[in-house]
Amino acid sequence: MLTKYNLKMPHEVYSGENALENIRTILEVNGAKKVAVFTAKDIEKVGLMDYPLEMIKAAGAEAVIFDEVPREPSYIEAQAIIDEFKKSGCDFIIAVGGGSVQDTAKLASILVTDEFGVKELLDTPTRGKKCVKTLMIPTTAGTGAEATPNSIVGVPEKQVKIGIVNTDTIPDYVILDSVMIKKLPRKIAAATGVDALAHAIECFTSAKANPFSDIFSLRALDLILNNIMDACNDPEAMEAKNQMMIAAFLAGVAITASGTTAVHALSYPLGGKYHISHGDSNAILLAPVMRFNEPYCRERLAMAYDQCVHTEKTCTTSEEKSAYIISWLEQIVKDLDIPTSLSEAYGVPAEDIDFLVEAGMQQQRLLVNNLRPVTPEDARRLYEEIL
Repeated sequence: MLTKYNLKMPHEVYSGENALENIRTILEVNGAKKVAVFTAKDIEKVGLMDYPLEMIKAAGAEAVIFDEVPREPSYIEAQAIIDEFKKSGCDFIIAVGGGSVQDTAKLASILVTDEFGVKELLDTPTRGKKCVKTLMIPTTAGTGAEATPNSIVGVPEKQVKIGIVNTDTIPDYVILDSVMIKKLPRKIAAATGVDALAHAIECFTSAKANPFSDIFSLRALDLILNNIMDACNDPEAMEAKNQMMIAAFLAGVAITASGTTAVHALSYPLGGKYHISHGDSNAILLAPVMRFNEPYCRERLAMAYDQCVHTEKTCTTSEEKSAYIISWLEQIVKDLDIPTSLSEAYGVPAEDIDFLVEAGMQQQRLLVNNLRPVTPEDARRLYEEIL
């Protein structure tokens, strides 16, 4: 656990009933006249853009829509959208979408300059500086992008994803409104929900865990474990969905204060090369990595048991409690019908193991957070387990 730590968060966060009504006030307070709205076409198709656009108009501002953001964009795709944004002359940014939409908007907020772009930030992420204020309105309960300084982009030439970490990208405003996820398809709700679950458990068991991150990660873990199934399975379970929205945000704050570990590190090549969704990649690795880490974080997992189990507590020893939590994680992934075999579900051949090991071990930014050191041999065994 760290002995020195800090906490960085968005400036203002709005949640609860009719939280979207705050859009107008935020824009008026900031004197916004021309608003860049980052989103995706499928979000527009289901009508989730209607009310935000109405609020922008009510604030007396013009909306310029950027709806070509792809899922899990490469740095090249993100740059193309940012180039269009720079021509618009917009003085405020709103992102309505999941992690990819929000991450692209966050990068746009620090890349008004023509001197460098997303590619340069891959090596020197802190080069960018906040130029335009941002409001994040997530449409999934998972990525926590609305709380973090991280922007994830693909690097096609390396077939991996890389996180661009810059505290200037932390959003200025966030609105968490569960109406935005009411119609979310179960498959997406499951994948993004397990992503948030991974954030919470990884940050709580990270080598960089600290009193600040523990507050957010443990509460997020409690909320997710006890609400994710209802939130995914019942379209009308609005209270469970609201709890998941809050939990995803709290887990995002935990990332900022602590950091994810080997689950996320080893998942990046799965998305980069095989385009497996970020949430599904983490779900595949979640239980195997936690079992691998268990001897090094047993007491922490026992603490999670004490906090998160609200039925009769039958486990008494730390070992029993730890095993219970890992089994719970595994059962959630199974019950949400997320595939856990790379070869069967995604056609990943056994001969790709060498690539996966090499690419996974390059993610030292995250691997150093893992309480149990991960060697190339360890990574190989973990990848072989999920083949």
